[in-house]
Amino acid sequence: MLETVIVVLHLMGAIGIVALVLLQQGKGADAGASFGSGASATVFGSQGSSTFLSKFTGILAAAFFITSLGLAYFAKEKADALTQVGLPDPAVLEVQQKPAVEDVPVLEEQVPASDASDVPEAPEQ
Repeated sequence: MLETVIVVLHLMGAIGIVALVLLQQGKGADAGASFGSGASATVFGSQGSSTFLSKFTGILAAAFFITSLGLAYFAKEKADALTQVGLPDPAVLEVQQKPAVEDVPVLEEQVPASDASDVPEAPEQ
């Protein structure tokens, strides 16, 4: 139940981060910045006060990081539970199921089921 809640929060956080990043305007997004107006001086200057969108993006990024750690914890717990039950590693299981070369039976020469004389001849035209 808790894992499902964390997965849902993780997904919502990822979608929220993408949406907020796409909504924000870049530093040099002014049309005059490409032509050398005064706005281009702020491209490499100080950032100034951060907006609500940038603060909320940071909060969502921190929440996304925390939910990632939570999901990693649940994955580790599941892996530990599977090894304690005694289930083998899938890679080892795959190797064990393949037969060795020595175990392949050698087929003896087979005798044809019918002679060639039993085959009817083609009609003449």
